[in-house]
Amino acid sequence: MATPPTPDWSTLPKPTDDGGVTHLEGMQMPCLCLTAVEMSNDKDLQINLSSLRGVTVIFAFPRTGKPNVEPPPEWNEIPGARGCTPQNCSYKNLYEDFRKAGVRQIFGLSTQDPSYQRELVDRLCLPFPQLCDNEKQLIKALTLPTFEFEGETMLKRFAMILYDGLIVKVFYPVFPPDKNASQVLEWVRKNKAF
Repeated sequence: MATPPTPDWSTLPKPTDDGGVTHLEGMQMPCLCLTAVEMSNDKDLQINLSSLRGVTVIFAFPRTGKPNVEPPPEWNEIPGARGCTPQNCSYKNLYEDFRKAGVRQIFGLSTQDPSYQRELVDRLCLPFPQLCDNEKQLIKALTLPTFEFEGETMLKRFAMILYDGLIVKVFYPVFPPDKNASQVLEWVRKNKAF
């Protein structure tokens, strides 16, 4: 599948650092399981976040849109909301580079349910699973940054690097979203001794 067109980031409001992740670095991932959806697997997996070993990248995003459906105009007015598909595609495009750099696993994370995430994984041919926090378990356990839109709680965009389940680095705010993967990869390459 071809990468979808990238929005003109200069026309969208840039998110500001509201301190929503300052508490995360140095925290251990909680002992809870989230549903993970991966390509070519009709069965949902359960991932125990406290048992993740090695270097793990988790990038969070609000929600992806539906194919051929324009988001509501208000969506573009929310700082940092637009760009979930380009962000996922940038991680896909650098997936092998992450593996060569020693990253054991990559996960996307949103509050969308497994069926919604399955469509995304299959449509974009993502080589990594999507974690579904549709019950807001991880949001509550780690006090993750969120916002409300159309009556739904959604994650603000950020990325975490974990080592053996310990959060060692957080990227926040993330903008533009399609550059996040390269920033995370650069940090991993420069900080192999963490």
